[in-house]
Amino acid sequence: MFDQCVQFENSAIAPEIASYLLGETAPMVALKETLSLLAPTDAPVLATGQTGAGKEMVAQAVHAASGRSGSFVAVNCAAIPAELLESELFGHEKGAFTGAENRRIGRIEAAAGGTLFLDEIGDMPDGLQAKLLRVLETRRITRLGGSHDIEVDFRLVTATHRDLEVAVKEGKFRADLFYRINVFPVQVPPLAQRVGDIPLLLEHMIETRTARAPRGGAPHFTDAALAALARHDWPGNVRELRNTVERAMVLFAGRDIGAADIERLLGVSPLASAVEGAGDAEAPVCILKPGESINLRRHLQELEATLIQAALAQADGRVAQAARQLGLQRTTLIEKMKKLGLSAARAKAA
Repeated sequence: MFDQCVQFENSAIAPEIASYLLGETAPMVALKETLSLLAPTDAPVLATGQTGAGKEMVAQAVHAASGRSGSFVAVNCAAIPAELLESELFGHEKGAFTGAENRRIGRIEAAAGGTLFLDEIGDMPDGLQAKLLRVLETRRITRLGGSHDIEVDFRLVTATHRDLEVAVKEGKFRADLFYRINVFPVQVPPLAQRVGDIPLLLEHMIETRTARAPRGGAPHFTDAALAALARHDWPGNVRELRNTVERAMVLFAGRDIGAADIERLLGVSPLASAVEGAGDAEAPVCILKPGESINLRRHLQELEATLIQAALAQADGRVAQAARQLGLQRTTLIEKMKKLGLSAARAKAA
């Protein structure tokens, strides 16, 4: 009887949704069923959840299952300076402001016939919130410096890691806009609530990276390693798991990964542990496996790779921004990435 129920539930999941969102735990099955119901509609969707939980993947899944033939256009409201965000969304006419040498189509207009995904909408400035509300009410925009309205047709999906209801009460987010975008609220479960999906996610992540794996092939996570991963609290969610796989592909190519290796993969490098314990007389100088030699060059390379991956992830794959965070020239960072086998594109995908 239970198997029949599971089969019935899975049959209610749209194949486009299933292809974007991996996972067979109860929270993920419930999420995919909900998205399969709302995707064919044109109603706005508000995805909430922790950073790195996969809210953009939810937006892409909704678009794929919506039947809309237009583009999926994503804008991170927290990543673009407030003074540039309006032009990014609405576009501008030639001569609209200093430096506007040509007409530019905005992201809203580019999403015509498709889906506009506004990530971290809780960080949108108040003035732009009012303009977005008007667009949702009239389905028209005016480019900066323009004099006529342009009709727009798009599906809106928004996301935030903030509690917008609290932000509304505190006067930090417009109540009228909140009610407009909160037609279909969906909560994206954190990885800590679906650790049973980790083996499936690992298999997919390793498979998609195997063609670019260093010499030696892909690593293998033992049962003991999987159990250790299941005990981790995953504050960075799926993004943190992707970064863990990236480290594994470099540090453990073609090797078995045991429980003792997980601490290193989760970002606790031997050198970092030595620094953290420097003020503790009883703390070990570094964390080494039994019989492992103290190879300073290798440990420094591992730490360097970990820090570069973290900077690229925080910069959403932007090499120049990651270089600034690390205090390096862009060309120097690119050389280091080539030497360590790191990819900005994969960090952005994380």
